[in-house]
Amino acid sequence: MSAPEAPDLKETEEETGEGTGEGTGESALAAPASPRTPARRVSWQKLTFVPTFLVAILLATWLWFQQADLDPVSENALANGQVSKALWEQIQLTAISTFFVLIIAIPLGILLTRRAFRKATPVAMAFANMGQATPAIGLLALLVIWLGIGRRAALIGMIAYAVLPVLSNTIAGLKANDPTLLEAARGIGMSPTGVLTGVELPLAVPLILAGVRTALVLNVGTATLAVFGGGGGLGVLITAGITNQRMPVLVLGSILTVALALLVDWLASLAEVLLRPRGLET
Repeated sequence: MSAPEAPDLKETEEETGEGTGEGTGESALAAPASPRTPARRVSWQKLTFVPTFLVAILLATWLWFQQADLDPVSENALANGQVSKALWEQIQLTAISTFFVLIIAIPLGILLTRRAFRKATPVAMAFANMGQATPAIGLLALLVIWLGIGRRAALIGMIAYAVLPVLSNTIAGLKANDPTLLEAARGIGMSPTGVLTGVELPLAVPLILAGVRTALVLNVGTATLAVFGGGGGLGVLITAGITNQRMPVLVLGSILTVALALLVDWLASLAEVLLRPRGLET
């Protein structure tokens, strides 16, 4: 009767993955590679259409002004860097007001989706709706009476007018998150802050960015009303053109306002694509 054969150590090591480590290496090589996240792509139409359109509009406006017969009143309204000053004031008003909208609306939206503060959501939304439902010029007039003439009144009015889209989109984005994903994050030991910053906010980014884009365009438009409160901006050219019945001044102020709004909207649309978390690209 022959003795039983000893098991082949090489075969055993390959099956168990122990010993030389060859089994582990082969398993790793055999495992399918994780798919690479596709790079964010911005279509060439999105990149080129709006800038090309803006260049064409501004070029046509410049050519028209070259052959326009400007009287001394129009020349005085456009002289001494008044156009560049008004444009820069418009950009400043838009940027500052949008900054304060973001630092107010996004944290408030996060707070109102927490369990302890959910009952306050209807009250906060009512105030936000009130700010946007109030005619902008009327709100500005009330603020000027209260705060006096100056940029501060204009900025507060613009902030109140633009809070709603960012606040409502922040709340909607956080509420739209899949509860099973949040439970899974808590199940692996993530803290409430970790769940918020690592799961909830990244998933809500697309809606939040859409609200920011809306607020930016709103602020460009309402910034033209800042002139009635002494805040400056392109409204200076528009009101000068209307008051003095000078069409070239009115047209220039209006076209620059529209061009700035389109440029801001285009930049915000690119930001929506570039800042969207990987894995959420559509």
